[in-house]
Amino acid sequence: MSETGDKAHTAKGDKETREERLARQLRENLRRRKAQSRAIQAGSGVAGAKGD
Repeated sequence: MSETGDKAHTAKGDKETREERLARQLRENLRRRKAQSRAIQAGSGVAGAKGD
């Protein structure tokens, strides 16, 4: 029956973990997009980027 208290306690921890995970995924996505943009500007392009 103490699970109810445990769930309430872990809900906050899960939320923080979720926010950290989402922040990490956003940073990784931004890095990929910047690298892709640099590759396109450098002329190397990315497969399918030129409308093939």
